[in-house]
This record gives sequence, structure tokens and C-alpha cells, in this order.
Amino acid sequence: MSEFSPETTDAPAGQPGPGPEPSLLRQALNVPNILSLLRLAGVPVFLWLLLGPQADGWALAVLVFSALTDWLDGKLARWLNQMSRLGQLLDPAADRLYIAATLVAFLIRGIIPWWIFAALVLREAVVGVCLLVLRRNGFAPPEVTYTGKAATFVLMYAFPFLLLTQGGSVVAGIARPIAYSFLTWGCLLYLWSGALYVIQTVRAVRGAAGGPGM
Repeated sequence: MSEFSPETTDAPAGQPGPGPEPSLLRQALNVPNILSLLRLAGVPVFLWLLLGPQADGWALAVLVFSALTDWLDGKLARWLNQMSRLGQLLDPAADRLYIAATLVAFLIRGIIPWWIFAALVLREAVVGVCLLVLRRNGFAPPEVTYTGKAATFVLMYAFPFLLLTQGGSVVAGIARPIAYSFLTWGCLLYLWSGALYVIQTVRAVRGAAGGPGM
């Protein structure tokens, strides 16, 4: 697991510093970030479809669009060399908003039990506290771990299958074991990634308190 790095913008001695970043507007207008903004704009639409008319088919289409653009924006950022600080913020923000919106809607509609909702929300709260602790000790937020990416990936697959489980159709019967398998693995990975985050935070803070001699 990689260690946290202190927040600094100083270049090593004898080397030029990084060039000026493009403005936020210019960053927002590159192709990967436009896709991320579209994903963000879809969150309230997705939530309304689930809780208003309960148009699960359209909600499923929005969720599939979100998953496709999530995969595509990362690929395009590398292919087009358009990686940016804004993109690094938008991508995980969109993931977390979709997960939060889906969990709230599924809890209200009784699609998931309250304890799954509580466990995942508690995980987010703990990670949020870790971020504050890291910031207070002068550390930049770490990159998303492979475990965290895998957890998000599995949960985003679980949600469409959970929508398909509604009703007593043949499709619902087929989707049910698949949905519950993805949900179980996704929740376990999500909680484990949160635990790893706490461990990294504790190590980083202890290392900083111990100084360079540690």
C-alpha cells in the first residue's frame, strides 16, 4: 500500500516546477470532464426516476449510461492526455453520489435492508473523518486504492441487478441471486477498503508524529 505524501508544490532542487494548470473552465471543457459532468447531472434524474414515477427501466438506463461513461472518461483522459485535477475530483464525486442516491432510494423502497445502508454510510463517515485528519496533519488525500475501485465497480454492477429483482417475473428470479452475490461482495470490499483507509491514516499520522528518525 502506498504511503501518503505531504501536500507540497515545491519542485526538487535544480528542476523546473510544474507548468501552470489550465483554468477550471478549460479543464471542464475537455472530453473526459464533460462526460463526468454529464454523469453528475444524471444523479438527480436517476433519483427522481426511482422515487417519483418509479420508472425502473429508465433509471436502469441512466445507471448503465453512468457506468459506461465512468469507464470511458478514464480511458479518454489517458488516450487524449487530458488528465486534470478537476477530473480527479469529479470522477470519484460522481461515483459516491450515485452510490449514495441509489442507497437512499433503495432503502426508501425497501429494496435493501436498513443495516446494509447503515454500514455503507458509516464507512463513508469514517473515511470523511480520515480525510479531515490527514488534511490537518498536512497530507494530501491518497489516490483511490485498487480495492476501493473494485468495490465501487462491483456495487455499480449490483444496483442494476437489484432493480431487475423487483416483481415476480422470470427475469426477476434470474437476477435475484446475481444481484445478491454482487451486493455481498461489493459491500465487503467497500468496508474493507474503508478499513485499509483507516490503517493508512493511522500509519501516516504516527509517522509524522515520530519525525524523520522513525
